[in-house]
Amino acid sequence: MKKAILVVSFGTSYHETRRKTIEACENKIKESFEGYDFYRAFTSRMIINKLKKRDNMFIDNPSEALEKLYNDGYKEVVIQSLHIICGEEYNKLKDMVAEYEDKFEKISIGRPLLTFIDDYRDTVEAVRKDLDNMDIDEAVVFMGHGTEHESHASYPAIEYMFRDCGINAFVGTVEGYPEIEQVIKRLKDNNIKTVDLIPFMLVAGDHAINDMAGEDEDSWKSILEKEGFKVKVHLKGLGENPYIQDQFKNHAIDCMKELQEVSI
Repeated sequence: MKKAILVVSFGTSYHETRRKTIEACENKIKESFEGYDFYRAFTSRMIINKLKKRDNMFIDNPSEALEKLYNDGYKEVVIQSLHIICGEEYNKLKDMVAEYEDKFEKISIGRPLLTFIDDYRDTVEAVRKDLDNMDIDEAVVFMGHGTEHESHASYPAIEYMFRDCGINAFVGTVEGYPEIEQVIKRLKDNNIKTVDLIPFMLVAGDHAINDMAGEDEDSWKSILEKEGFKVKVHLKGLGENPYIQDQFKNHAIDCMKELQEVSI
């Protein structure tokens, strides 16, 4: 029976961070799926079009990838999301996968990084190990992407767990709540003077490079400095962390095992 593993991420147009994050996660998963052919898809149409036009690089969206797998005669497909939360992008992916459930003998989708409570614990531990290798001062400010989806509660939940584990972390978002204004208020309430600014995103892409660390006056770095904080920037996406890579790999393996159990 022809079997495939399809790894799906939002994507990025930055080659270096893609190599360090998306491709690193893909390789970890690929190594654990002996007997499965590997495929990749991005959910961002904007990034897909940009890579095609700029680099002549062709990447499928999830529907295109699944259609190709169906036409090529695959019977079992494991799909692993590299999304951070169970937000809008992940739920769109679930809807796409649901349209193909009757076309494959076995098909299932692995969960995002933050799904179950144990996933949050594993993520905090993975990030803690990474922070141990950084020169961290008083507090860490994480920039998450954010969402209007009901899963926006993932961000304050992970902050609560960071603090419960002794990490002085403040989590804000670019497109959701809390925003940088709420983060600054709480930093001042806690008399913080120096912050380490880190993306809480899979890749250190456009949001991290421009919205977080850019020199424009509306970047988080500029805003924090204007408010009197000393800021150290760490342009390192979560996907660079080998322990985070292992989490995605384990989620994919869980997904595969569930398919095997169903067939017994």
